[in-house]
Amino acid sequence: AVPMLPGRDYDYHDFVDHFEADFVPVAMHAEDPMFMLYTSGSTGKPKAIVHATGGYMVWAAYTMGMVYTPRANDVLWCTADVAWITGHTSVVYGPLANGGTTMISDSLPTSPYPGRWFDLIDAYKVTMLFTAPTAVRAMMAQGEAVVQKRDLSSLRLLGIAGEPISPDAWLWYHDVVGKKRCPVADTWWQTETAGVVLGPVPGVQSLKPGSATMPLPGLEMVILNADGKAEAGATAGALCIARSWPGQCRTIWKDHERFRQAYFSMAPGLYFTGDGARRDEDGYYWITGRMDDVINIAGHRLGTAEVEDALG
Repeated sequence: AVPMLPGRDYDYHDFVDHFEADFVPVAMHAEDPMFMLYTSGSTGKPKAIVHATGGYMVWAAYTMGMVYTPRANDVLWCTADVAWITGHTSVVYGPLANGGTTMISDSLPTSPYPGRWFDLIDAYKVTMLFTAPTAVRAMMAQGEAVVQKRDLSSLRLLGIAGEPISPDAWLWYHDVVGKKRCPVADTWWQTETAGVVLGPVPGVQSLKPGSATMPLPGLEMVILNADGKAEAGATAGALCIARSWPGQCRTIWKDHERFRQAYFSMAPGLYFTGDGARRDEDGYYWITGRMDDVINIAGHRLGTAEVEDALG
């Protein structure tokens, strides 16, 4: 038994039993704040990103519907922590706004035994698995035999996000987990964007291992060179978004000037993502990583100053 500490720990029933069984939703304005999520910056304290009620829900529903093409009887399992943006959008709001079934499991691919995730896929007939490259590499380390012991025939689509994936990990995910029959939706997005920005529309484009494909319909991306000028065609540089979109974050809580400086000061009229990217001759985008001293681990952004402070 866990020792209960008064003032810190609460018995579940003592906490909830006095609430009404039926919750009456409150009507909100579209631009009312919906939630805040903290994300690290290269300097200063983590920033509280604010998303608006209407725009966030529209973008979560649109992007999940576009990339994951929900069907009747689908079971989507996004392994992300619900406390960060991928969990918000891909575990809760996006699937439910599309009328889908979402599965939640607080587990690791290697624990309590190798192949735990594959057993869950077979047990609950998961049709779409969405995880991070970090998890794919952990599954790779267990070996192909662990995967081959499971059926996994319910899967029809694989997804990844959170950090760039190497072509060899992409191919292993596609060939071994997906049995060479499940498309891999490699997506790029941020806490600030609410949902997918770069990603494939399944069945529309050819897939290139390691590429986040192209902007979803309605989005326009720009790559700036070292002089801050937009480059056409095959190029590399700072990744920016050229026009607003419904899910764009509205501000940093109680610090709009920092919001303006962080995202809109690099070039007039452009949202700077903080990431570098390469665009090939076919118009496919390849994320090359952060352009500041922020560490990106499975989509969790960690400022080096925060790490140094914690170690100190």
